[in-house]
Amino acid sequence: MFGVATASALVLGTAGTGAGAAAADTVIDTIPVGDGPLGVALTPDGSRAYVTNAAADSVSVINTVTNTVVDTVPVGDFPRGVAVTPGGSHVYVANYGDDTVSVIETAGNTMVETVDIGNGPAGVVVSPGGSHVYVANHLDDSVSVIETAGNTVVDTVDVGDSPFGVAVSPNGASVYVANHFDASVSVIETAGNTVVDTVSTGNGPYGVAVSPDGASLYVANFSADSVSVIETAGNTVVETVAVGDGPVGVGVNPLGSHVYATNSSGDSVSVIETADNTVVETVPTEDNPFGVAVSPDGSRVYVANLADDSVSVIAVEKCFGSLCIDSGLLVGGGSTGSGGAGSLVVGGSFAGAGSAGSAGS
Repeated sequence: MFGVATASALVLGTAGTGAGAAAADTVIDTIPVGDGPLGVALTPDGSRAYVTNAAADSVSVINTVTNTVVDTVPVGDFPRGVAVTPGGSHVYVANYGDDTVSVIETAGNTMVETVDIGNGPAGVVVSPGGSHVYVANHLDDSVSVIETAGNTVVDTVDVGDSPFGVAVSPNGASVYVANHFDASVSVIETAGNTVVDTVSTGNGPYGVAVSPDGASLYVANFSADSVSVIETAGNTVVETVAVGDGPVGVGVNPLGSHVYATNSSGDSVSVIETADNTVVETVPTEDNPFGVAVSPDGSRVYVANLADDSVSVIAVEKCFGSLCIDSGLLVGGGSTGSGGAGSLVVGGSFAGAGSAGSAGS
């Protein structure tokens, strides 16, 4: 198991469903995984979560119905970022320690290919169409562009100093890269794979996530204990939200109503309501939370706890006045959810008040 000091040194480098709805979120399960979990990504149907174990050189595969590890896949050295293709057939893993990307075929959870890329790959994202993968190379200030048809690097884009997180717009036209030591985000136009803008953020930007409508970009600033909100139409910071201590991971729910920021030094997740960009809740987790992923229906949030070798499962609860419905618990027959001053018992299955597709991560 990683100690917090060791984890930080290795990972950070040397330097609502209707008007009136409010979230009340709770950790309902903690899943043991491999040593030093960093990244987490979900399949499009939400049935599996893939977790990179940096110190174990492996990926844990979680069955999200039972919240148990059903497979462990060996990958490259010190895996960090992880992303699933839109069809769910493949998983791409950035191996920081050996400058490669491992390609996992999900049908059998086997590694089928290894792609050589830049120095110190960290963040990874798949385009909405699944044709390209973008990998942030932390140690050589670049982004490698992989064409998935042949799993070959077709371009390398120079960005800012020490890039970590990477995200892609829902239409695939733009890729956003967090430059950790530059306090900036590089905006790449994917048509020509060129940087068309650079946006200043708070100190130590790490994780990035785009809203489902593509209008907003959220950046976790590790050294500033904040999240920058960027309006993508003009690539300008329109808000800075104070969160917990050392935020690194950031994820947006499918409705775009809430953002989840992992506070790595505060052992918690800050829940931001996007309507007015305010923190409405802080959810305690296990030690050193890093990667975060939201389920396609928005009912659960998965958090990789680096120093605890575990994944926290947060159930997202929706409250309407005194009536609270725990959408994370009310799945399957005979489930019960409660909260606040009111409670609801359901004898059948409950999947929430509508669902939306995942925006990718």
